[in-house]
Amino acid sequence: MSIEDFFKCFQISCQGASCITTFADFLCSKIAPALRHAIYEKTALDIARDVKDKIPDFRGNRSTLEYYMLKYLAEEEKFEKFTFYLKAPRLFLNNHIKKKVETYCLDKNRRLEMFLRDSLSRYSENIQSAVFASTTVVKDRKDRKDQISLWLDEFCRVLGDVLSLPRSDLKGIEHQEITDVEFLNNAMTKALSPVMYDLRKEFEEARMSSFERQPHTIVAEQFAGCQEQCPFCGAVCTNTMPNHDGDHRVIFHRPQVLRGLIWYEIRGSKCHKTDNLITDICSSLVSSDCTFVVAEDTWIPYKKYRDAGHPYSTWSIPPDPSMQAYWKWFVSSFRTQLEQCYNGKFHGRGEIPASWHTVTKQNALAELEKC
Repeated sequence: MSIEDFFKCFQISCQGASCITTFADFLCSKIAPALRHAIYEKTALDIARDVKDKIPDFRGNRSTLEYYMLKYLAEEEKFEKFTFYLKAPRLFLNNHIKKKVETYCLDKNRRLEMFLRDSLSRYSENIQSAVFASTTVVKDRKDRKDQISLWLDEFCRVLGDVLSLPRSDLKGIEHQEITDVEFLNNAMTKALSPVMYDLRKEFEEARMSSFERQPHTIVAEQFAGCQEQCPFCGAVCTNTMPNHDGDHRVIFHRPQVLRGLIWYEIRGSKCHKTDNLITDICSSLVSSDCTFVVAEDTWIPYKKYRDAGHPYSTWSIPPDPSMQAYWKWFVSSFRTQLEQCYNGKFHGRGEIPASWHTVTKQNALAELEKC
């Protein structure tokens, strides 16, 4: 027990008729921090559930979210945002979710405050119900000298399902000689009033940073899945389980230039680096006679990519020439930026196919939406 709590308990035992009021004040001083914590925890969960229903990005699975992220990138059409997505997909996903949730909660309708006030109202009803239930149980127990101890037992039990209020924190006031237990109903209502007022004022200025557990992290957890990236093109494994059994795999692989990969030439027993950026996709290369370099003067046929060891050996890349129109549009639209970013050129073996230049952003997004 803290020194402050000791003196409060001393006051309760020495004030006679006013001890019920002081008792209620002390109990509410213990309820206040637990109530605040519970409200923010509940509100975080409520927001996560609400945005899953209200924001289209979150209504489906991770493939749905992926579509909306790619749509957002296409609409923004800023190369630095694409590179963020390609180089740090998990961080990009978390940031995308965070921005969507914050925009939803902090709009002109002040949804965050509404969520918090609604939680406060429900918890206030729970506390009042616990007070009433405890008083009902104790008021007829005239045979018990430890009525307050019994009242606290019942109060913590009833409230325990919704609020963390350890009974052990109230040991110092459980032996008070309070005879008018029914008066506690009024005393508690009065003592709770400033607690509720302070919280309502706090909620008017609340920010997302006020949460210990952020609502957007709860949403992000539901889209976690496997985060492993293809060692060739960087596409993220589509398995929905973070630590799944079996190989990693994706539905569509991407041009390897998105990972900054370039072609090497094999001359005798030596590898010679070119400046030709690779526009091919992994799933077409595994059925070709091409090779890739894993270390200085060490190359392996794409057909035997698993022989390169980890991480290549953990991926299943079946032959498939299918390439999404979205990445054809991206490569042809940001050709200059990609060349500067990876210090390479789209010429020679890395020449961009003429058909890619005919793919429009609308074509790319229309195809994505069908997938």
